[in-house]
Amino acid sequence: MAMSFFDQFASSSCMGVPLIAIAIALPWVMYPTSTSRWINNRLITIQGWFINRFTNQLMLPLSMGGHKWALLLASLMVFLITINMIGLLPYTFTPTTQLSLNMGFAVPLWLATVIIGMRNQPTVALGHLLPEGTPIPLIPVLIIIETISLFIRPLALGVRLTANLTAGHLLIQLIATAVFVLLPMMPTVAIITAAILFLLTLLEVAVAMIQAYVFVLLLSLYLQENV
Repeated sequence: MAMSFFDQFASSSCMGVPLIAIAIALPWVMYPTSTSRWINNRLITIQGWFINRFTNQLMLPLSMGGHKWALLLASLMVFLITINMIGLLPYTFTPTTQLSLNMGFAVPLWLATVIIGMRNQPTVALGHLLPEGTPIPLIPVLIIIETISLFIRPLALGVRLTANLTAGHLLIQLIATAVFVLLPMMPTVAIITAAILFLLTLLEVAVAMIQAYVFVLLLSLYLQENV
């Protein structure tokens, strides 16, 4: 049976257990945890340094009220990076290529930022729907446009992450297929294509990390408007 290029994004199951559940649970058991020793090993030290640096950078533009989200945002960042990177390994599944999963992250977190803004400072939160100095005839139109843009935010978060990872995986599979097809006929062209595939894989590693960072960064910016 001919396999489609999109079959790699289908969530299969093993003995009745969806593999997407295993892929989501796996990152939490991969990272080392701190021990009761006074001095940690190098791996735990580097892990703690990276999380601290990222959290400090993320919390810089936020007020003290937004610092309560530091643990949640840092955990989400580490989780997204891990499952994105695991998905680049052969014979693995990338949960973040599923729009339903990404929307499951984006919608509740975006809605939480909106609710916080409406509860703590409703005037400022509603003021974002109407820019200052707007001419009176344009007020109804701008309110509609700003409201639509507000509700599109979670969709943009989920679609951006899904589209970037899906496109990268498809491109890698297409070029890898071309290498296997060209190898018996034109070995030189196949070697050049394989070199391009290697560079593309490095680019996809960077994309996997950058997209996780962008997802969390945009959430922090939405939070900044409402705290």
